[in-house]
Amino acid sequence: MRRVIVDFAIYREGRRTEGPEDLSDALAEARAAGGFVWIGLYEPSEREFDLVTEEFALHPLAVEDALEAHQRPKLEVYDDSLFLVLKPVMYEPRSDSVSTGEVMVFLGDAFVVTVRHGEGSPLAAVRRRLEQEPKLLVKGPTSVLYAVADAVVDHYLDVAGELQTDLEELEAEVFSPDGGGSRYSASRIYTFKRQILEFRRATVPLAGPLTRLAGTAAFGTTVPFVNEKAQPFFRDVSDHLARVNESVEALDRLVSDVLSAHLAQMTVRQNDDVRKISAWAAMVAVPTLIAGIYGMNFAHMPELHWLWSYPAVIGVMVALVVLLYRLFKRRGWM
Repeated sequence: MRRVIVDFAIYREGRRTEGPEDLSDALAEARAAGGFVWIGLYEPSEREFDLVTEEFALHPLAVEDALEAHQRPKLEVYDDSLFLVLKPVMYEPRSDSVSTGEVMVFLGDAFVVTVRHGEGSPLAAVRRRLEQEPKLLVKGPTSVLYAVADAVVDHYLDVAGELQTDLEELEAEVFSPDGGGSRYSASRIYTFKRQILEFRRATVPLAGPLTRLAGTAAFGTTVPFVNEKAQPFFRDVSDHLARVNESVEALDRLVSDVLSAHLAQMTVRQNDDVRKISAWAAMVAVPTLIAGIYGMNFAHMPELHWLWSYPAVIGVMVALVVLLYRLFKRRGWM
């Protein structure tokens, strides 16, 4: 049976404690102790999410996004909470396929609600790591938001490195003596480009939210529910994301260049084939023309009655064919 509530705990002074099962009592207890509640959900239905929505006073628009999924990375600030959407990325090198999940984070004064859709989420690992670092966890809900964003973006760096490695292998295949003419190369390059596009959809829109959390550029004010002292940490995550986006842009340009080079190779090879076919056709046409003339059987063709007509005509044919062959060979058509 599918578990909707993956994990639920109260954190006081950086330590995990088990609290009451009732969400309202748990939230009140966490506020009284200066801690916070962290509840993790996996693909909840609207009915299953109603209790969480009511107890934590989540905004209905954010709840709708969390239930429907398929959202772009974004950051929304409401009266009682902050809502961040992240898209973890998984890459399967064997099939050159990029797949994305979704992680939604609701952040309040004393609570964190994480909602996961799809596979490949880092939330379980993030929770384990934070529980081993009380000095970070004591910072409150902001520490969870930072740790989740950091884990997602760090994995982006790993995926970008794997894509770079596979692209180098694809380049070697395309520009090898045999690989450039493979009929499957263009399809594979195009598929690879589609995967990079899928990767960009996860990374590029996240730059704005992280910039706001870092308190830089046009977003110089502090985001509500986020500790000001956390801004340098979010700037670090934002810098990592900038590196990822630069890598993705470079990969996209390079794949386009590889595809253009491959198509140019195919065009050159087709031109070579056309020249070879034209050269052979010309060599066949010469003896065919001569044989056609002498095959008209007119009465007054003196060459037909000459004793050496046949060997002479054959010799002329051979000489012309050899001459054409040498000419085409010299010009690189053969």
